[in-house]
Amino acid sequence: MKKTLIAMATVAVISTPLHAGMEDDPTLVKLMIDQLEQRNGDEEDPVVLESDLWIGKDLHKLWLKADVESVDGETEQAEVQARYSRAVAPYWDFQVGLRSDLKPSDEKRDWLALGFRGLAPYFFDIDAALYIGEQGRTQLTFDTEYEVMFTQRLVLSPEMQLTINGKEDKALGLGTGLSSLEAGLRLRYEIVREFAPYIGVNWEGAFGKTADYIEDAGGETSDTQFVVGIRAWY
Repeated sequence: MKKTLIAMATVAVISTPLHAGMEDDPTLVKLMIDQLEQRNGDEEDPVVLESDLWIGKDLHKLWLKADVESVDGETEQAEVQARYSRAVAPYWDFQVGLRSDLKPSDEKRDWLALGFRGLAPYFFDIDAALYIGEQGRTQLTFDTEYEVMFTQRLVLSPEMQLTINGKEDKALGLGTGLSSLEAGLRLRYEIVREFAPYIGVNWEGAFGKTADYIEDAGGETSDTQFVVGIRAWY
């Protein structure tokens, strides 16, 4: 009888899953500093920060986003977002939340954000969003990024961002339709997976009425910048 009980206990231990007693869908946190870089071009030489922080589970997450640009120590543009993210398909999340343009402070804008974020076929990282603001303002942004692995540590990353405005905003010098396009190419070396310095080139261009506003103010409608920066996540 004693031997039978020992045998039954042994079978029970062996058949128990290794993850028993552990949470199947734990709460996770990730901070991604996608770009922290110095840009040098024909116009201004800004320092740019683009970062994300998310916390949540497989299906539900809270995303916090920050995009900041400063020149000579003065913040010229600052945008923050808070989005609720819900997985709707493999590799795809639907997001809804708020965006606030904090700088320039005298022309602050608040928006409702609706978007999709995920991984398209052939591993294109996509972030597309529609923003709805006051006085009938709308804006559509589309970001895409791809990674080319030369080695396990050396990675080339082409990316593109375009912005389309549904209504003219004279105060900010934005016209309707396609207003700006930004394209970059960055080569990073992952010292460890979580930390990678990089170099690259970034091009920015304005179009339509937005370009007219820039020309009227004596600015250039396009600029090519050489960049150096770091990418990190925790």
